Amino acid sequence: MTTTWILNGLTIEPETGGTVKKHLRLEKGLVAEWLDGTATPDVSGAEVIDAAGKLISPGLIDMHVHLREPGFEHKETISSGTASAAKGGFTTIACMPNTRPVIDTPDTVKLVLNKAEAACGVRVLPYAAITKNELGRELTDFEALKSAGAIGFTDDGVGVQNAQMMKNAMALAKSLEMPVIAHCEDDSLVVGAAVSEGAFAKRHGLKGIPNESEAIHVGRDILLSEATGVHYHVCHVSTEQSIRLIKLGKSIGVNVTAEVCPHHLLLSDEDIPDSMDANWKMNPPLRTPRDVEACIAALEEGTIDIIVTDHAPHSEEEKAKGMERAPFGIVGFETAFPLLYTKFVRTGRWSLGFLLARMTSDPARVFGLETGKLTPGAPADLTLIDLEGEREVDPASFLTMGRNTPFTGWKLAGWPALTMVGGKTVWSEEQGILKSSEE
Repeated sequence: MTTTWILNGLTIEPETGGTVKKHLRLEKGLVAEWLDGTATPDVSGAEVIDAAGKLISPGLIDMHVHLREPGFEHKETISSGTASAAKGGFTTIACMPNTRPVIDTPDTVKLVLNKAEAACGVRVLPYAAITKNELGRELTDFEALKSAGAIGFTDDGVGVQNAQMMKNAMALAKSLEMPVIAHCEDDSLVVGAAVSEGAFAKRHGLKGIPNESEAIHVGRDILLSEATGVHYHVCHVSTEQSIRLIKLGKSIGVNVTAEVCPHHLLLSDEDIPDSMDANWKMNPPLRTPRDVEACIAALEEGTIDIIVTDHAPHSEEEKAKGMERAPFGIVGFETAFPLLYTKFVRTGRWSLGFLLARMTSDPARVFGLETGKLTPGAPADLTLIDLEGEREVDPASFLTMGRNTPFTGWKLAGWPALTMVGGKTVWSEEQGILKSSEE
């Protein structure tokens, strides 16, 4: 069937910010038309999906994820990661290059794209490394990587320590009109530390990661972006100091954008349990309550542009090594929207439209994507979201191979119920993960 009707869904009314009942017609993988919910459309010969009062949202976009393949398939595969993304309502995801081998050659970029094409259908956009093997010593072949399908350059997982190397990378990326995406961390300030330099570290006698370790690179790179004109995007902002610098950069016209993760909007180092559970260990680490509020305010005012998950699965054995020895990172696909909807929209701090924009149209705008909207002619990438039903976070139900989350047991609403990419259902609550349209 080339025609699909989604009946009895809810959409956001632009004038009021409230929801209104609508029907949506999809044609040949594209959005065709919206009809008022009181109309009775002719659905003969079409696939019909009854949204039953669920929100019809553009598919969520996550511009910072770790799919682990190639090299770390015991943590995640492209197949399991995209399945998890689909269950979380994400239809487009951008994967980081800190795999083994590192995504630093055209062949590795193509490997990721081919694996993604054979998976569930979620759109996968690979980043390529700034430096070979992410060692910070020699630039990769940016032009060849762009031609192979890379959408930007980052050494995520480590910061580029040498300023001249970063300036050269920015100048080269600018010549190709490609963005540089930066993991901001000064290694000299973080070696041997597992948590933020704050209350938890002091209580347990741990070396802490100071806020300035992130902000130093943010400030440096904003100056380098000003000098080169490149689009500079700051990964997983977590500190008040970084936010001040990003705000300054924007105010003087530097092409700087930024992202924040749900965990840095919801948790501080004061929330980490004394059990030293390594599912609370992430990089950047959880900061102070003051930093949390600064991140929320920066997102609200536009200093921070988008929300990402930094989905970072690890095996249970790795996370069992304890706070000091376990790897950094938590999973995020399947909890991101319910967490933020429950904690910010349901409490009245944000409108539903605000949250959706930061996870759909704003990432599309920042990175020049054609997705993130459901206007006629746009790709039919969407998710149906149950705004009312509540359930607890249960890692045993995840489709990701990772179970590493600090949110176990949280009771949340706003769970996705169905996800479509290009008009094809790739996951639904009733049927689980589905084959791509090519299979």
